[in-house]
Amino acid sequence: MTPDESLPPQYDPAGLETALYDEWERKGLFQPASDRPPAPGLPDVLAPYVIMMPPPNVTAELHMGHGLNDSIQDVLIRFERMRGRDTLWLPGTDHAGIATQNVVERMLAAEGKSRFDLGREAFERRVSQHVERTGQVILQQLRALGASADWNRTYYTLDAKLSRAVREVFVSLYEKGLIYRGKYIINWCPRCLTALSNEEVEKEERDGLLWYIRYPLDGQDGRHVVVATTRPETMLGDTGVAVNPEDPRYEALWGMAAILPLAERRIPIVSDAAVDRDFGTGVVKLTPAHDPMDFELAKRHQLETLDVMTEDARMNDNVPARFRGLDRFEARKRVVAELEQLGLLEKTEPHRYAVGRCYRCDTIVEPRLSDQWFVKMRPLAEPALNAYQDGRVRFIPEHRGVEFAQWMENIRDWCISRQLWWGHRIPVWYCDAPDCQTEFASRTDLTACPDCGGPVRQDEDVLDTWFSSQLVPFSSLGWPAKTADLAHFYPGHTLVTAPEILFFWVARMLMAGLEFMGEVPFSSVYLHGTVRDTQHRKMSKSLGNGIDPLDVVARYGADALRYTVVSGLSVGTDLLLDPDDLETSFAPGRNFANKLWNVGR
Repeated sequence: MTPDESLPPQYDPAGLETALYDEWERKGLFQPASDRPPAPGLPDVLAPYVIMMPPPNVTAELHMGHGLNDSIQDVLIRFERMRGRDTLWLPGTDHAGIATQNVVERMLAAEGKSRFDLGREAFERRVSQHVERTGQVILQQLRALGASADWNRTYYTLDAKLSRAVREVFVSLYEKGLIYRGKYIINWCPRCLTALSNEEVEKEERDGLLWYIRYPLDGQDGRHVVVATTRPETMLGDTGVAVNPEDPRYEALWGMAAILPLAERRIPIVSDAAVDRDFGTGVVKLTPAHDPMDFELAKRHQLETLDVMTEDARMNDNVPARFRGLDRFEARKRVVAELEQLGLLEKTEPHRYAVGRCYRCDTIVEPRLSDQWFVKMRPLAEPALNAYQDGRVRFIPEHRGVEFAQWMENIRDWCISRQLWWGHRIPVWYCDAPDCQTEFASRTDLTACPDCGGPVRQDEDVLDTWFSSQLVPFSSLGWPAKTADLAHFYPGHTLVTAPEILFFWVARMLMAGLEFMGEVPFSSVYLHGTVRDTQHRKMSKSLGNGIDPLDVVARYGADALRYTVVSGLSVGTDLLLDPDDLETSFAPGRNFANKLWNVGR
């Protein structure tokens, strides 16, 4: 055979890929075969095969992580499609509460305004307008990568149908006693001004200091105990001192009291087995409003809880006047300086410890006592753990399943309320009538109290974004309505995602699917590696080492990109690419596409 001379000798993706993709989409080739009349002479369609695409944020920009993740999914879906399976690759976008609100708040700040200047309704309209402009951009970019998803079924987590599902789930769990409101120590972001779940706090090891502070003993002239702390500014909220009852050094202190330096308050000394004898001096200060362990100790010993910070982490009116209004780190400097001046700072020493940071804005998180909504996770976790142990769901690579099981066995209740204006508002109403004061969780909006007819107000908070995204394997198919899609395409089959959202999303989807559908939403979870540069650093904007996949597509074509990322990946390994040498990184993919082109000629 001789080459077809009407075709150019070199593959030109720019002139072919977009037109070819548009033709495929126009013909409905990405939709399930069951959407179309059966073709004469062809065998009947086989069983369904479903992949749920991890929904990107509406404000997100395409990065190489998307390029890798969606290329893997596309390989799987196209393979099963060619086998004759009734394939559904279901795309969608996430309203991304904190991320989207942060973007719009930064835009407002550039105008010299805040969301409080606009008010809640106007701010929500402003965010909606922004999302209308940007929300579909990333889906168009995924098309440019050649993703053969069923775009006709694209969902958005704030769509009316999905919002109905969110309400149904919240109220159902509330009625079962699995959702409750309580005052506990939570992770608080002073920048985003909202609570965060444990999974939304990124731990970072850092070098700091341990300050050793003398607390004078009440009525014991010249005597003191020495307390070690990494956060001296919080001592202004101390309401007790604790020692371990098994520590013979401090038996004589039980039942005595200390004088809190700088605040000059008398605080009791208690003994509790939870105190770590090996930390510092073995004597710990108790700041119940600003530390989760201290909060539990304070409850056991009936100590006062004193909150000394505002929501933006400044010292409030519960501290001596000279500290009020100071940022927490400025307050730290002032506290240390005054202790030193008074001769109460015994010593400091280097100390390496973990600091929690907000996963969205990187601000250091503050433990804070706050009224929040929680989900009781243990009753939901047990069926999901059983599904892993009996093989109904498997993880690739296998060690990720071990991590999943360990997390599920030690799961803690999930803080689901966020002090934001963008998202699914918590469907709870409070009656303000003096003789009623009742609380209602409702599937429909309430305008009056069902008990007394009095005025009601809805809870101000919104739900954690992951609360709605955990439902998408069935809410995107029409649940709670009994739709044909739900009957045909649930449960799904394969989930492809990054390991960093194993607990954020994957585990929660498994729990929600079992609770509300009675079956796991997928049977295989493939957790691929991370895209890194040649120095093994994760690609990121802050490091400036990222690769824009659309640049690669423009230069070498979508097939070159897709071949490169898929062929360069092994199970459980990361993908290494050189952001400074795209030619070297993507030449194998370009050359392979060109060989196929010449075979076709």
